[in-house]
Amino acid sequence: MAKVADLIPFEEDDQIALIQWFDRQYPALAGRLASSSGGARMTMRTAKRQKAAGNRKGFPDLNLLTPRHGFSGLVIELKRVRGGRLEPEQADWLEWLAEQGFMAVVCKGFDAARDTIKGYLGEGTPCN
Repeated sequence: MAKVADLIPFEEDDQIALIQWFDRQYPALAGRLASSSGGARMTMRTAKRQKAAGNRKGFPDLNLLTPRHGFSGLVIELKRVRGGRLEPEQADWLEWLAEQGFMAVVCKGFDAARDTIKGYLGEGTPCN
């Protein structure tokens, strides 16, 4: 019998599903919800090169750089529905981006992120 933790999608699975949903739901903005590679697993050599190239620890997972409701854009730190926790570097980025005029949020799972995007684009209520 599967454990409850096994039934909860991984963050990457939620993110893949979210990108696919977004591109279908918003064809005029397809490809504009972009991700950072911050959480990707990579070799030490690749990680060092990515850092040198500007990949910053804690940078939000998803970015929609489309102004709405007085915000410069939407940035989402995506977490698993259960088990994901916000790291200090992630909190720092979200705080700084909010100060710069972005809607910067943490969303737990696909549903929360989808609802946030819909709210941001004028179709519902965003999370936090």
